[in-house]
Amino acid sequence: MALDDDIRLLSGVPLFQSFTPDQLRLLAFGAENMRLAQGQILYEAGARADGAFVVAAGSIGLFREDVEGERILLASIGPGAMLGELALIADAVRPTGAVAVEDTELVRLSRRLFHRILQEYPELAAALHNQIAEGLASMVGKIDALAPRFSD
Repeated sequence: MALDDDIRLLSGVPLFQSFTPDQLRLLAFGAENMRLAQGQILYEAGARADGAFVVAAGSIGLFREDVEGERILLASIGPGAMLGELALIADAVRPTGAVAVEDTELVRLSRRLFHRILQEYPELAAALHNQIAEGLASMVGKIDALAPRFSD
């Protein structure tokens, strides 16, 4: 993919809504484009996560394996979706495996690159902090709303 295509793709990812065009350009310039053939594993559950992936074309299936080693498909995600957002911020382990459901193009973003951009633009880091805090507050509110369904 061309740099402008990567910038356009990344601009649609909610995590990057606070990025300026120049910041998106830096992110896209340091990103790695990848292609996976249908059936190719992107990563296994339990693997160390040192970055995130944005689906540019195709689709990725998220799966777990049952006790017999059979894959159980949990979700399928397509263009514009991000995998491993948390891995951009902190050390993490992949909770599921990921496989190309069809021929797929991805943009890989490393944690190192993401941290360099945040260090260079502290106002961006503050905006992301607020965005993440709002997202967590919203999630806690949703969990609280569901709690009565699971009480005795």
